[in-house]
Amino acid sequence: MLMNKRILNQLRLRPVSLMLLTMLLFGFAATAQTQPIKGIIVDEKGQPVAGATIRVKGSQAVTTSGDDGTYSLNAPSGASLIISYTGFEETTINTQHDNYEKIKLKRRDASLDDVVVIGYGSRKKSEITSAITSVKAADLLQTPVANLAQGLQGRVAGLQITQNNAAPGGSISVRLRGTNSINGSSEPLYIVDGVQLQNSTAPGVSGPPTLGNISGVGGFSNQVSSLSFLNPNDIESIEVLKDASAAAIYGSQAANGVIIITTKKGKAGTSVISYDGYYGVQQVSKTLPVLNATEFAKIENETYNTNRFPDPDSFATGTNWQDVLFRDAAIQNHQLNFSGGNDKTQVLLSLNYFDQEGVVKQSRFDRYAIRFNLDHTVKKWLKIGTTTTFTRSINNRIQTGSVNNDGGGLTQSLIGAALSAPPVLKPYNDDGSVYAWKDQPYGSYYSELRNPVLGLQATDVTRTNTILSNFYLDLTLLKGLKYRMNLSVNTNNALNDYYFPTSAFSAGEISLAGGLGGYGMKYNSNFIRLMHESILTYDKTFNDDHVFKFTGVFSALENNNNYNYMIGYGFINDATTNEALQLAKNFSINSGRTKDDLISYLGRINYNFRGKYYLDLTARVDGSSKFGENNKYGFFPAASVAWNLKRENFLLGVRSISNLKLRASLGKTGNQAAIDPYQSLATVAAGNDYIFNNALAKAILPTGVPNPDLRWETSVQSDIGLEADLFDNRVNFVMDVYRKKTTDLIYKKNLPLSSGYETVTGNFASLENKGIELSLGGDIIRNNDLRWNVNANVTINRNKLLRLSDDTTQEIAINNYNILRVGSPLGLFKTYVYDGLMQVGDPLIPGQPVTNPRPGTQRVKDITGPDGKPDGKITDADRVITGNANPKFVYGFSTNLKYKNLDFSAFFSGVQGNKIFNLARWSLENPVGGRNLLAGAADRYTPTNTDGTFQIAAGSLGGRLPLSDHYLEDGSFLRCKNISLGYTFQVKGISNLRAYVSANNVFTVTSYTGFDPEVGSFGNSNTQFGVDNIVYPASRSFLIGAQVTF
Repeated sequence: MLMNKRILNQLRLRPVSLMLLTMLLFGFAATAQTQPIKGIIVDEKGQPVAGATIRVKGSQAVTTSGDDGTYSLNAPSGASLIISYTGFEETTINTQHDNYEKIKLKRRDASLDDVVVIGYGSRKKSEITSAITSVKAADLLQTPVANLAQGLQGRVAGLQITQNNAAPGGSISVRLRGTNSINGSSEPLYIVDGVQLQNSTAPGVSGPPTLGNISGVGGFSNQVSSLSFLNPNDIESIEVLKDASAAAIYGSQAANGVIIITTKKGKAGTSVISYDGYYGVQQVSKTLPVLNATEFAKIENETYNTNRFPDPDSFATGTNWQDVLFRDAAIQNHQLNFSGGNDKTQVLLSLNYFDQEGVVKQSRFDRYAIRFNLDHTVKKWLKIGTTTTFTRSINNRIQTGSVNNDGGGLTQSLIGAALSAPPVLKPYNDDGSVYAWKDQPYGSYYSELRNPVLGLQATDVTRTNTILSNFYLDLTLLKGLKYRMNLSVNTNNALNDYYFPTSAFSAGEISLAGGLGGYGMKYNSNFIRLMHESILTYDKTFNDDHVFKFTGVFSALENNNNYNYMIGYGFINDATTNEALQLAKNFSINSGRTKDDLISYLGRINYNFRGKYYLDLTARVDGSSKFGENNKYGFFPAASVAWNLKRENFLLGVRSISNLKLRASLGKTGNQAAIDPYQSLATVAAGNDYIFNNALAKAILPTGVPNPDLRWETSVQSDIGLEADLFDNRVNFVMDVYRKKTTDLIYKKNLPLSSGYETVTGNFASLENKGIELSLGGDIIRNNDLRWNVNANVTINRNKLLRLSDDTTQEIAINNYNILRVGSPLGLFKTYVYDGLMQVGDPLIPGQPVTNPRPGTQRVKDITGPDGKPDGKITDADRVITGNANPKFVYGFSTNLKYKNLDFSAFFSGVQGNKIFNLARWSLENPVGGRNLLAGAADRYTPTNTDGTFQIAAGSLGGRLPLSDHYLEDGSFLRCKNISLGYTFQVKGISNLRAYVSANNVFTVTSYTGFDPEVGSFGNSNTQFGVDNIVYPASRSFLIGAQVTF
C-alpha cells in the first residue's frame, strides 16, 4: 500500500515537472531566436545618416542611428526592420534575406512631400488619388498681373482662360474641362482661405440698366471679373481640383471644378518686412487700319452719287480717331508685408495699392487692399485664428463691345464710334476745346454717329467694398481626433454712378434721354454670404501598414442679395449730373431682394496600405432652397484609387524612375449656380400701367410657371491619370484622360401661346465633355550655379450637346449666326457660304440676301434644296455649319533660367483651331455710307476695278452685307505673355534685394485681323463665345520693379 502511494505521488508530480521543463525549454528557445543586429545607415553617396529611426516591425523595439550612422538593437531571427528619416524614402529590409549591416537610404523626391490643399484639409502630394494641379506663388507672380486668373492662364492643363475684355478689371472667362452648362454658370467654384465666393448672379444684380445696356451696348463683356478684388501678391498657393473625386466634397457647387486659393501666413521666427512693387507703361497692342480722309471722301461721293466733297485730295490723311481715343497709360503696384511670430502666435499684415490706367482714355481701375492673418496656439489642444481681407476698388469704365451689330454696334461702343468716325472731321479746336461736329463743315451729315471725344465725357464709375473673413477654431479631442469650426463671411457692396451728358448723344439716341437732357442713374447692390462649417477628422495607423483618415463635415450657408436703382432722364442741363436725379423730367425706380440657403452633410475616407495602394471615398448630401419641392436634396458620391508602382519590389531598384503612380476616379457633382432663386416657383412681375376710373393703376403679371421637380444640373465624371517623375526628378510627366457627362441641364422650353406663358424652366438638356491633358516639365541643367527648367502643357477637349428641350428638337437658333445642335459642340456658327463678288454676266440666283444684287455686290452659294441638292435659289437651307468657336487644343509653356544672382523667365500661351466671327469687321465693311470703313475698302469693286476685294460702294442700293463665312476667321494664336529679367543683390542688412524688368503681351503670332484673337463680346456666355464685336483692345506693358526683404 505504501508502494502504491509513492507511485501515485510520482504520477501527480510528473505533469508539474513536465510543465516546468517545457517552459524552461521555450525560454531557452526564445533566447536563442533573438539576436543582436548591428549595422550602419548611409545615403546614396555612402555618407552616414545620423538620427535615422530603426524599428522592428510588429514589436516595440526601436533605436536611432548615431552620429556615425551606426545602430544596434536586438531582433528576432528573420525580423523585418523599418528605417525612416526625414527627406529619405522609408525602407523595409528583412534581416534574414537582406544586408542589414549596411543599409542605403534613397532621398525622397521633395515634391512628393509638398503639402497640397484639398477640400476641408490637406495631403502630401504622394498621397493624392485625384486630378489636382498646384500653382505656387513663385510661378504665379512670375508675370505681374492685375487679376489672379491672368496668372493662371496657360499654366494648368485643362484650364482655359479667356480675357473677354482687356479693360482694367475687365471680364475674364474661366473654363475647367470645357463648358458644362447652357444657361447656367460654367465658372468654377472659388474658395479663398476657406471662404466660398459667389459664382452665380441673382436676378437684377447682374448690372445696372445703364444707357449702354438699354441700347444693347456693352453686353456681358463690360462685366467685372469676380476675382478682380483679390490681390495676386497675397497668394501662397493655388490648387485646381479638376476631377469629380477631388471636387465632389463640394457637391452641388462643384460641377465646373474647384479652385482653392490659399493666402500667405505669418511664420515663427524673426520678424520680416518686405516690399514688392513695380511701375510701368502700357500701349495698345494693335490698331485697326481705316480709310484716311481722302479715301473716305471719295467713297462717300461714290456711295451717295453726289459731289459732297468737291476736292477729296485736299483732306490728306485727316483724323485717325483711334489716336484720339488711345493713350500710353501707367500701371503700378505697391505691396508692403509685415510678418513674424513665435511658437504660439504667428501674424501677417499686408497692405496693397494697385492702379491701372486704361489705354482708352477715362478708363481706370484702382484697388486698395488690407489683409490680416493671425494664428494663435492657446493650449496644446486649442488653436484659433483668422484671415480677413478688406478691398476697395474703383472702376472707371467706358462702354465697349455690343450685343448689336452694324450701325448700332458701332455707334453705341466708344471704340466703334472711333473706328467709324469721319476722318474729315476734327476732335479739337486750336485752343484745345472740343470741336463739336455740328459746328464743322460737313459735320451735319454725320449726326447719327457719336463723337468719341464727347463720349469720353460720360461717367460710369463703380465703387465696391469687399470683405472676406474667416475665423477658425482647432480643437484636439483625443489622439488622432480633431475638431475644427469655421465661421466665414463674404460681403460685397457696390455703388454705380452713371451719367451720359446731352452733348454726347447721337441723333438716334436722343429719344433714350426723353428727347431732352442727359441720362443719369444711381445703382446700389449688396451681397452677403454667411457660412458655418464643423469639421471632424480622425487619423489612425494600424500595424505600420494601414493608414486611415476620416473627415466628416456639417455646413450651413446663406446668401442674401438686394439691389435698388433710380434712373432719371431729360435733365434741364448737365450741371448736377446724376447727383440730383429729382431734377430729371422722367424717372424709373426698381428694387429687388433674393435669399437662398444650402445645408450640407459630407464624409470622406482616405486609406492607404504601405504607401502603395490608396483608396478615397467621398459622399455629400446637399439641400438647397433654390430647387423644387420634390428635389430639395441631392446625393453626390465619388471614389478614387491610386497605385504607387515605385513602391513595388520590381521597381525599387530602377534608379531612373523616381516616382510612378497610376490613378483612377469616378464621381458625381452638381451645379446649383445654373439657377437663380425662386425659379421653381410661380413668379410675378410689374406690368404696364392701366387707368381705371380715371386713376392710374399698377399691373402685376404672372411671369414664371412653377416647377416642383426643378433640380440641379448633374455631372458624372471619370478620370484615369498617370504621374511619373524620372531621372532623380529631373523630368516630370502627368497625363489625364477624362469623360464628363452633364445631365438635367437647366433650359427654357417654349410653351404654346394658349398657356399664357412663353417658356418654362426645367431640367431638359444634356451635354458631354471628354478630353486629354498632358503636362511635361523638367530641369535641363541643375547645379549650384546654373539652373534651367522648362514646363509645358496641352489640353484637348471635345464638347457635344446630347439633348435639348425634348427628343424631337434637334436645332435651335441663338442669333443670326450661332446655333445649338444636338450631336454637335456648343459655339457652332451657322451662316451662308461666301461666293465672292458678282461680276458682269454672272447669272443672278434668286434669294441672294443683298438688296438689289448686281455686279460688285457680295453673293452666297446655293448649297442645297428640299431634295438635298442645289435648287437654283438661296433659302435658309443654304445656311450651313461653317465654323466652331472651340479650339482643337489649348497650350502653354514656360522657361526659367537662373545663373548665380541673375534670373530670366519667359512664358507663352496659345490656342489652336478655333474660329472667331468677326462681327466688327462685318460692320466696318458695310458700304452703306455715313461712316468710316476699314482701309481695305479702298480696294473696292468699281466698273474700272472689277478685281476689287470689297463690295461696291453704292449705299442702300447695294444693300448690307450678308452674314457669311467670309467673316469667320482663324482664331489661333501664340502669345508671348511675359519676359522677365532680374538680378538679386547682396546687401548687408537686407535679406533679399531683387530688381527686375518685365514685358507683358510682348507679341502675338496670329492671322486674325481684329484687335486681338482673345476676345468674347458676350462675356461668360456658354452659347455665344468666339464673337468679336469691338471690345476693349489688349495692351502691351513694360515694367520695372523691385522686391526687398528686411
